[in-house]
Amino acid sequence: MKLFALALGGVFLAGPLAAQAGDPEAGRALAGQCRTCHGLDGVAQIPVAPNIGGEPAPYLARQLEAFRSGARVNEMMSVVAASLSDAQIADLAAWYASHRPVASLSADPSDAPELCSACHGADGISVIEDAPNLAGENSIYTETQLKAFRSGRRESEVMGPIAAELSDADIRAVSDWYAATTLEIVSP
Repeated sequence: MKLFALALGGVFLAGPLAAQAGDPEAGRALAGQCRTCHGLDGVAQIPVAPNIGGEPAPYLARQLEAFRSGARVNEMMSVVAASLSDAQIADLAAWYASHRPVASLSADPSDAPELCSACHGADGISVIEDAPNLAGENSIYTETQLKAFRSGRRESEVMGPIAAELSDADIRAVSDWYAATTLEIVSP
């Protein structure tokens, strides 16, 4: 299963949106508009926002591009991303990616959700460039996203089929596993 998930992850890496290199310092200046929800260093300030510090830059850029184009919709992010240029997206992605996520498990890593750990890591630090970190993520956020993938409200060639097979109890267990992981975001 792990090889299958990694192979599917490669489909996204070779996708049509190639991330341009950004300037982390220019991104830091732009991140002032992100701090209310995501914090200046990428630690979520509200339960419905994800931690974004230490996420891979290509992943962050693709998410901002998806919000900007309307391929992904969120009441706040769609408005914010609509005004961002390609360079600003690259700069924001470079700023948040310049942080280093450090996760600590309080449980045995072999108990990690198998379907998730192949891409997101047992400790919630992604092992592929197109998967977000889940370490320390608020369980409300993770549960909401998994249910959106399951229902088709959020589209993904990889996550849609995986989430379609998850029960509410499975989703809660995955969300709780990663929420229980301690996350530290180390600034550059």
